[in-house]
Amino acid sequence: MRFILRFFGFLFSVGAMLFVLLSAAGAYFYYTYSQDLPDHAALANYEPPVMSRVHAADGSLLAEYANERRLYLPIQAMPKIVVAAFLSAEDKNFYKHGGIDPEGVVRAILTNAKSGKKQGASTITQQVAKNFLLTNEQTFDRKIKEALIALRIESTYSKDKILELYLNEIFLGTIVPGRNLHGVAAAALDYFGKSVHELTINEAAYLAALPKGPNNYHPYRQTQKALDRRNEIIGLMAQNGYITKEEGEGARKMPLGVNPRVAFANAANANYFTEEVRREITERYGEKKLYEGGLSVRATLDPKMQAWARKALVDGLIRYDQSHGWRGAQAKVDLVGRDWGLAVAEVPGLGDVQPWRLAVVLSTTGGAAQIGLQPRREASGQVSKDRETGTIAADGTRWTGRSPAAALNPGDVVYVEAIDGGRGQYRLRQRPEISGAIVAMDPYTGRVHAMVGGFSYDESQFNRATQAQRQPGSSFKPIVYSAALDNGYTPSSIVQDSPITIEAGPGQEAWTPSNYDGKSGGPHTLRYGIEHSKNLMTVRLAKDVGMPLIAEYARRFGVYDDMLPVLPMSLGAGETTVMRMVTAYSMLANGGRRIRPTLIDRIQDRVGETIYKHDNRKCLGCDAEKWSGQDEPKLVDDSEQVLDPLTAYQMTSIMEGVVQRGTATILKQIGKPLAGKTGTTNDAKDAWFVGFSPDLAVGVYLGFDKPRSLGDRATGGGLSAPIALDFLKQALKDKPPTPFRVPPGIKLIRVNVASGMRAGSGEGAGTILEAFKPGTAPPDAYVAAPSAAPAAVPADADRAAQAGGLY
Repeated sequence: MRFILRFFGFLFSVGAMLFVLLSAAGAYFYYTYSQDLPDHAALANYEPPVMSRVHAADGSLLAEYANERRLYLPIQAMPKIVVAAFLSAEDKNFYKHGGIDPEGVVRAILTNAKSGKKQGASTITQQVAKNFLLTNEQTFDRKIKEALIALRIESTYSKDKILELYLNEIFLGTIVPGRNLHGVAAAALDYFGKSVHELTINEAAYLAALPKGPNNYHPYRQTQKALDRRNEIIGLMAQNGYITKEEGEGARKMPLGVNPRVAFANAANANYFTEEVRREITERYGEKKLYEGGLSVRATLDPKMQAWARKALVDGLIRYDQSHGWRGAQAKVDLVGRDWGLAVAEVPGLGDVQPWRLAVVLSTTGGAAQIGLQPRREASGQVSKDRETGTIAADGTRWTGRSPAAALNPGDVVYVEAIDGGRGQYRLRQRPEISGAIVAMDPYTGRVHAMVGGFSYDESQFNRATQAQRQPGSSFKPIVYSAALDNGYTPSSIVQDSPITIEAGPGQEAWTPSNYDGKSGGPHTLRYGIEHSKNLMTVRLAKDVGMPLIAEYARRFGVYDDMLPVLPMSLGAGETTVMRMVTAYSMLANGGRRIRPTLIDRIQDRVGETIYKHDNRKCLGCDAEKWSGQDEPKLVDDSEQVLDPLTAYQMTSIMEGVVQRGTATILKQIGKPLAGKTGTTNDAKDAWFVGFSPDLAVGVYLGFDKPRSLGDRATGGGLSAPIALDFLKQALKDKPPTPFRVPPGIKLIRVNVASGMRAGSGEGAGTILEAFKPGTAPPDAYVAAPSAAPAAVPADADRAAQAGGLY
């Protein structure tokens, strides 16, 4: 008995010593490896890089910007089926273990010994530790540190928080080239084109297969392995009780169903717009904030208006280009002994000029050209094996003035467009050499509804709406006339339309301007000078008003920042942009108030806090808790008044005459109140139209990027106004014919349109309602000059001279 007691005493002593030694070794081991562990507390303040998204005014998605494509979702918003899939695939005991799963370690050891396959035993917590705080090196030291950090994380954070970090951080591969996906929300969008909340069992299971190695289960390159792993996870989900056996069997029968989201619905139409938004945000906050800050940007773009604007501009550019003939094939390929589909697939084309497609001419027989269309690419990037053919008949090349056989040769690569209902019939197209821009804006807020900066963003990212500095020509004249009306002139004031020579100073050549038609017509009203775009009248007017004052008005309207105060500038000889011109005209439309053009309504940060908004008007009474009979809230507009509202209306009324009787009569067919002005520069290098309805301003510019003449007969009224017409027909289609608002103080008096004098009692034809400020109405008696003879001086010539100058 004593021997037995001594034996157990000896064992106890040895056990105690071993315990002490093991404890000491463990303490030393823990101390050694915990000295340089990263601070796990950093996870509390961790803000992962999150993509920024730009939405149109109607909420549709325009663009995403990210280095790591990630949409951060709190765990409460994470669908249960997604959580179930990832727990089954990665860590079924996640909610039971303390950071390290002994059962998982034993299972991995047995599996590795039995099958020879390498199976890991890292828990989700350990993966969070590795992804956030450690490197990916495969060393014993790193695995120990990973386990120690996992234990610390488990003691500090809730299970839900750890799972939230994991599901938003995990790398899930790349399905669209250049877009690395992090987190399940972004992966759901790119792999399946749907919200994470819309994922089915089989789709969630496939995403859960990807953390083990996205390339190992690529849906196109490793399809069978992807299916096998997905089905294995579906089985685990059923085994763990997340789904029923029947649901699992149904999910296994489904194909992978990967449907990459390649582009957004409005992307091709809005690429100039979204690039301008990107530049503005980058300038305001920096690239890091844009690509990692999770900004939510609400843009001002109206997708419908944008589509109408782009179609109107593209159609106008094509009209001009085709009127100048066929320039030849886009490229040429050798078809001998080659698959024509692969040959034409190698030719780069424009992806944003739908419905145009590249095609190769296969033969020209029977008065037509047989073509093979460029094969489409599969989601995997491979060229499709399908081959489409078609025919270009005589109608398809009529605009070239040649037959298909004369215009085309086998091997020519050309752009074609399907003819509606043609059953394989196509028309020939070519990329225009001419370019241009169009901008549509709310004249009261400066919100840009539509902006197109050229024919194709894929071809050229240069934005002619905001970056091209071009001469506005006669479209600048309303600024000159506004300065005159604001300083003593009336719409009926008389100015001589006769030759004038401006001495430039000692040793410099004198300047002798001329009208577009080379003629002069004697005395005319200010209204006539704008309606018929008379250069001689404008120069005389500017000389009288003074160029320093006109330069100040140009600055007020934002057309030029610092205009050189010389007379040629009164004819639009300076350089400005379409955006600036539309903004200036908007101030005429809104009663003379300054506006700031904007492409962005508001910007919110990753937590929904508004960090920028365009509309800074004060709202009086908007903070009331409830209605108690008080007056309704009021928006206070304290923007600067850059022009007398009465002057702004006079100028608007005069520019209505441009549409009714002047250089933009093509717009009359819209049948709604419109005002505007055309513009054509020297040698017809630039063609403009800028105008507005009571609630929409629009500007169109056409010209070559390397300026050259558009042709002897090219004018803003002939080239740009028709584009504005096509756009406004759609934009104003459902709008009532609301007249321009007449401000208090304006007197509308019927006058003779030719002389500007008050109309007689029996006079009907040739009269209009003219807008006058108080005390400036024309006299009752007048002498009208016969239009065919040299104009006589009106009876009130002396008064007109005193009021504003007679030349």
